[in-house]
Amino acid sequence: MSVSRRGFLGFTAAALAPVHQAAAREVPEPDADDGTLYLGTYGDGIGIASYDAAGKITATGSIAGIPNASFVIRSGSFLYAVNEQDAGAVTAIDISGTPRVLNRQPNKGSGPCHLAKIGDYLLSANYGSGDIAVHPIAADGSLGQQTDLVKHEGSAPHAHQVVQAGEYVLAVDLGTDSIYTYTLADGKLALQHQAKVKTGAGPRHLVFHPSGNYAYVADELDSTVTVCGYGDGVLTVLESIPVATGENYPGEVVISADGRFVYVTNRGHNSVAVFSTDGPHLELVGIPNCGGDWPRHCAFDPTGRLLFVANQKSNNITTFLVDQTTGGLTLTSDFSTPTPVCVTV
Repeated sequence: MSVSRRGFLGFTAAALAPVHQAAAREVPEPDADDGTLYLGTYGDGIGIASYDAAGKITATGSIAGIPNASFVIRSGSFLYAVNEQDAGAVTAIDISGTPRVLNRQPNKGSGPCHLAKIGDYLLSANYGSGDIAVHPIAADGSLGQQTDLVKHEGSAPHAHQVVQAGEYVLAVDLGTDSIYTYTLADGKLALQHQAKVKTGAGPRHLVFHPSGNYAYVADELDSTVTVCGYGDGVLTVLESIPVATGENYPGEVVISADGRFVYVTNRGHNSVAVFSTDGPHLELVGIPNCGGDWPRHCAFDPTGRLLFVANQKSNNITTFLVDQTTGGLTLTSDFSTPTPVCVTV
């Protein structure tokens, strides 16, 4: 039986960096703003596009031979992609010149959907099998054989995200309504803490406030965002608030670099909820249309002036200009591309 999330919800080491650098954004920022986007999708390959200062996107090529690369991250001259299949795998790509696949490693889980590079290791979250896999990264960017696979306990675990938080690794699990805290040493994960959100909330992704004292969790199943306090690996639930009306499934959550605004994509309501925040509280200040259907993922450009939104069902990526004072969004560009489910800068 396929575990691909395409059919879900209605659609067929080294010392660790400080939390505000490592976990404040869904995907790592590149070393320099080169105006390049890498587009994760279902099918074969990763799309490549460029964008200008106004956010207009232009297709420039693709990297073939990478099945179901539904989540992609960049680390300097390398890309890492999941292969979201029943027999899950992760792929390393060199982008220092003409892009080329370095290698692929099975991760012994099913339906990998998220990645994080932590020190010299690549961690992947397996939605189908509800576990976290660890692979070492060699000096040439290629992936070594798996060093660990940690299964979440519960009736239906669905690991959905893995992020770095200072000296800890946090894994968000939709099926167990939990966020797990691990330490990572010598390629092995050790569980330290399990935080529970509201039963049935279905936590999908989280993002940290730049202070490192708070985290905001997008809850896929009850259309809320949960605000948590954070300290020394422990998350504490503070409040949970709705993000949209009607049938809706939050997709991605990101935060402005100054920590003043939180953005949540709404699949169903087809919008981007904009919240102002003082850290422990959120206040809805706007909920503009996403410019497409089923906004699954979004990412800032390195300046924070542009927000790219990947609309899965309408086959387009929309670009919004971000008002640095109010947090408001203004649609500036619309780019057509097949089944965009991840946009990486």
